Amino acid sequence: MAKPEPESINPAQLSKLARDVMNEAKFPMLASIDGEQPRLRPVSPVKTDGFTVYVANLKAYHKTQEIAANPKVELCYMDSKHDQVRITGKAEVLEGEAEIQAIWEANPLLRQYLGTPENPMLIIYKIIPQQVRFMREWALEYHEVQVE
Repeated sequence: MAKPEPESINPAQLSKLARDVMNEAKFPMLASIDGEQPRLRPVSPVKTDGFTVYVANLKAYHKTQEIAANPKVELCYMDSKHDQVRITGKAEVLEGEAEIQAIWEANPLLRQYLGTPENPMLIIYKIIPQQVRFMREWALEYHEVQVE
């Protein structure tokens, strides 16, 4: 059986291709480290700005302790064609009140479940990209995407 040939990629289109995958996939998988063990779970971003992704979390969740111990994380998005985007970065706790308020106002689920943006259980991570890679299904080759 012949190996499928992936479509060629114009390097100038990589950023758009990657953002298209992110827009279609919506719910990436977040990898973090629990001691010596990687952990992976789906997350629902509350804001995306280019390749910077914001993820809400509850302080009681185990990933809070994982990220506090090691803020290196990776997000993986996969669309319906199995193209993927991997964002390797560092998770920082979002501290800016104005930015938290803007995210709060744009997310009805946060408001419904947490009551106020001052809820002591709420934590929002800003995942700052250090590397972004795009791969077409079957290509088995990642393309570096310019971090914006």
